[in-house]
Amino acid sequence: MTRIVVVGAGPAGLAAAVAASRARADVVLVDEGERVGGQFWRNHPQLTDQRLQHQRGRFAELTAALADERTAVRVMSSTSVWRLEPGAPLRVHTLTGPADGADRRGETLEADAIVLATGAHDRVLPVPGWTLPGVTSAGAVQALAKRDGVALGSRTVVAGAGPFLLPVAQSVTLLGGSVAEVVEATALRPLLGGWARKPWELVAAMGKAGELGSYAATLVKNRVPYRLGSAVTRIHGSGSVEAATVQRIDGNWRPIAGTERTVECDAVALGHGFTPRLEAAIQLGCDITPDRFVLVDDDQRTTTAGVFAAGEITGIGGADAALAEGEVAGLAAAGVASTDPRMRKPQTTRNRMHAFAARLATHAIRPGWTAWLDDDTIVCRCEAATRAMIAEYSAVSARAMRLATRAGLGPCQGRTCGRSIEDLTGAPSGIDRRPVLASVRIGELAALTPTLKESSND
Repeated sequence: MTRIVVVGAGPAGLAAAVAASRARADVVLVDEGERVGGQFWRNHPQLTDQRLQHQRGRFAELTAALADERTAVRVMSSTSVWRLEPGAPLRVHTLTGPADGADRRGETLEADAIVLATGAHDRVLPVPGWTLPGVTSAGAVQALAKRDGVALGSRTVVAGAGPFLLPVAQSVTLLGGSVAEVVEATALRPLLGGWARKPWELVAAMGKAGELGSYAATLVKNRVPYRLGSAVTRIHGSGSVEAATVQRIDGNWRPIAGTERTVECDAVALGHGFTPRLEAAIQLGCDITPDRFVLVDDDQRTTTAGVFAAGEITGIGGADAALAEGEVAGLAAAGVASTDPRMRKPQTTRNRMHAFAARLATHAIRPGWTAWLDDDTIVCRCEAATRAMIAEYSAVSARAMRLATRAGLGPCQGRTCGRSIEDLTGAPSGIDRRPVLASVRIGELAALTPTLKESSND
């Protein structure tokens, strides 16, 4: 029986695990969350407002399949993957238990195939004042809403780029908060040009029209302004957020002088798209494309033997694309041929949803955003490295910049600031050459040493 480890239990990971188990593979599903579902289906049995959960039927179907005796999947929740080894067999080193706990249990899983479904996290562009209490990523607002039933503030500005701003705004209002404005960086003309191009390609995504209608109705009902071609270019406050400057920007995202407005608020949610979580793929030696996604073939197979990838790490496409890619990856990992009839439906759905996903490039970050930064704006929050510090030392070399400022070397390991640093310096930072998957205590590492020696000697 083929042994498969699926890393990540969001839509792609769940679909992969269920498809592989139905193909009679021995499947282990590993996820760092307390409950399966990932960011899209983040939930709490008592606190989650069901109005915030989309495709609940599909989620219920997948979770029920995990426990089906005929296709049982071993689920390892609250489990961090801290090391992955290519080869035969593939090895997945894990620690199970609360991340801040002192008694996490170590286990090494051996597999014939691995499906990586590690997803993505928000990309947030630095803004003067973004370190004030009350400023979070748009994804954090969704997490608070879905998992804890809490609104970030009483009056929130939701700003950035992309369709994700809409469900974030809806979440705030459904939980009793007020949205001062939704501020979208993409202007009306490119927005219409990007989404209206070849409209027949969007037929497969008609289900999303209902979601869009729901978001629009929420904005209209609550009289929430939706500003296009604008950005939050400064956040104000003494001890916490008190107001935000909203300013028109040009097609390159450079602020247009004289268009500043001050919007009173006590919270700001920033979201400028998503960045794939590539650490696991890099550690396994998978090839990464120039636009920073895992390279896969039609079977979701990576360039590393036995390793497959699905979901946002292969391209930002939303839950429907992730579900289809996960199903293809799970079946292929279990040895199902691409010509098998079981592949037909997910392959077709995946290809159609990719056409929808291509429209997201309409909201891509433009390089002019750096013009809204001050010299003393903090770019790397972990190490308090400012724009001026990064500019000064990057003129010498990327290595000099890292050593002098420690930008990208803090606890988040460049996950938050890495791409922004590259935009500022105009060169690769080299941060992702050292992929750290999860923090490990020295004591935990010492306890695991015998296991590691055994695996390295095989």
